[in-house]
Amino acid sequence: MKKTRQKAILSLKIISVLLLLGLVLLFAFRNTILDKVIHRIDAKLERDYQCNFTIQKAEFHDLTNLEFHDISLVPHQKDTLVSIGELKTSVSFWKLLVGDIQLGKLEINKGFIQLVKTKNGSNFDAFLHSKKEKDEKAEVNYAKLLNRISSKLMDLVPTDMQVKGFAFRIDDKGNKVVFDFNELALANKKLTTIIQVTSDKFSQQWSINGFADPRDRKADLTFANAKNDTIIIPYIDKKFNLKSGFKSIHFNLENLAMNSGELHIEGYSSIQDLVVNNPKIANKDVIIKSARFDYHWIVGERFMALDSTSTVQLNNIKCQPYISYTNEKDKVYALKLKIPKMKAQDFISSLPKGLFRHFEGMEAQGNFSYALNFEYNNHKPKDVIFTSKLKPDGIKITKYGEADLNKINGNFVYRAVDKGVLQRPINVGPGNGNYTPLSLMSPYLKKCVLTSEDPSFMTHRGFINEAFRESITKNIRTKKFSRGASTISMQLVKNVFLTREKTLSRKLEEILLVYILENNRISSKDRMLEVYFNIIEWGPNVYGIAEASEFYFQKRPWDLNVNQCLFLATIIPNPKGFMAKFDANNKLKPAAKQTEKFLTNLMFKRNILMANDTIGNFPLEISGRAKFFLKQKPTSIDSDKTPVEEFEF
Repeated sequence: MKKTRQKAILSLKIISVLLLLGLVLLFAFRNTILDKVIHRIDAKLERDYQCNFTIQKAEFHDLTNLEFHDISLVPHQKDTLVSIGELKTSVSFWKLLVGDIQLGKLEINKGFIQLVKTKNGSNFDAFLHSKKEKDEKAEVNYAKLLNRISSKLMDLVPTDMQVKGFAFRIDDKGNKVVFDFNELALANKKLTTIIQVTSDKFSQQWSINGFADPRDRKADLTFANAKNDTIIIPYIDKKFNLKSGFKSIHFNLENLAMNSGELHIEGYSSIQDLVVNNPKIANKDVIIKSARFDYHWIVGERFMALDSTSTVQLNNIKCQPYISYTNEKDKVYALKLKIPKMKAQDFISSLPKGLFRHFEGMEAQGNFSYALNFEYNNHKPKDVIFTSKLKPDGIKITKYGEADLNKINGNFVYRAVDKGVLQRPINVGPGNGNYTPLSLMSPYLKKCVLTSEDPSFMTHRGFINEAFRESITKNIRTKKFSRGASTISMQLVKNVFLTREKTLSRKLEEILLVYILENNRISSKDRMLEVYFNIIEWGPNVYGIAEASEFYFQKRPWDLNVNQCLFLATIIPNPKGFMAKFDANNKLKPAAKQTEKFLTNLMFKRNILMANDTIGNFPLEISGRAKFFLKQKPTSIDSDKTPVEEFEF
């Protein structure tokens, strides 16, 4: 026992001597080792990224403090990417022993990072491409990977930092913006930052202040204008035609840690007075007074999820989202969204200003709750789950905004918009000689159009979940909006109450207005269908079923037979391109005949048509003014779409 103890003591003494000797050698040759490390970095950047990396002076002060002078990184025949006049830092000795770098303090005086892009390329092109081939078969543990990356990033954030005279510059083919860090200091876990932002249109001073503890992985920061004014975001306005700004952003990171093999990320972010302007969003500024996102992300070995305990609040609208991605045998995407019971008026009042202009001034009574459930498996695309349920509780519209849905029940003037140009006014009512009541239209018109466009129109409440489900499946499979789920109710609202502008605003308003129209029984289905037939476009400058009957067949609406109604039904998605259905002899092409045969058989199968209905049906012949268009080139290709296949913004 005594000998064993003596051997252990001797071993400890030897290890201590060797460690001390190693430290002495490391201290004695630390600058030589540093020079070799710099040369290796220079060789790697030259070999892999075609860049010259130089440091005029680099030296240790004691064992952990380093000082560098005149650092530069210059891609071959490109603008300088990085230039730093003086950099002082300290590193954790114990971290260095295991091959990691953890910065204790950092001081930078003068320098810049600049990203320059010209018609001949950019000075950062080489860094955008990985030099290592990816092993697609290797399975990555998402939690461990993300934890490792976040740990290394946090270690590179010093606990004591002082930056002066440093700038970050962007020059994207003349679209320039400069971020000058007049002050950036982190001391005693308190961050203070003053940034002078300059572009060709404005100059502002930004501030980022608050609590930051990179070692404990926590932060609580406020991003605002130093002069308490609105922050304007540069660069993206010219790059993406997106003008945006906000009053302040608050970011909080409360927890970033591994727990039972899962990485948990918790905190919240909020923004005040957000303003966004983009032609694809809306035709005017969209303003969000306040928004907040309380997040709880969970990352596992093969999955990532936004936990259902997270909340998103938009003004007074509060919802509970759940998002997940699982990559095991199959890739499964899931989205769930719940809006707990809330007042309808609070919802209307909380809608972003400018995004729902037709709702501004609207007043409502009652409450509602909402639930959305979506799940998609890449190996089972036909089994996609999509349910959307809104539960109203005494909802009643007491005052309309710009869109007065009661208009549909009386006489009104309708004007179509074609490529942004208002078309001739059409009186929807008895004052118009071409106006045709539903009772005076051929019964086959209703049967054919509903079969082609919206088979469940008479029973649904504006939306068809099954159509949405099929639409999502096809759009994901084709990776584009190749199929939509537009109902006649949606087309009617779009035409009567909204513009044809292709914006997110218009589509969102369309969805909400359809729900109100259908679920508040504002108009009967027959009245909606009657208005629809009397206003939609059936051809070039042809509006309403009376004009269409004359234009194609020199008939009145009540005289149309099955074949003629089938033809009219199939051109609704693309009325100006009706010529594409005909060959050089003015006869229907095989594809068009096949579409009509499909619809006819479908109506027979559903007992919508009887054998007697097709007696006396002659081959389709265009006898009206439309025949003069048959020799013209179609304005767009008509693809003989199957029912409900257009998707429009």
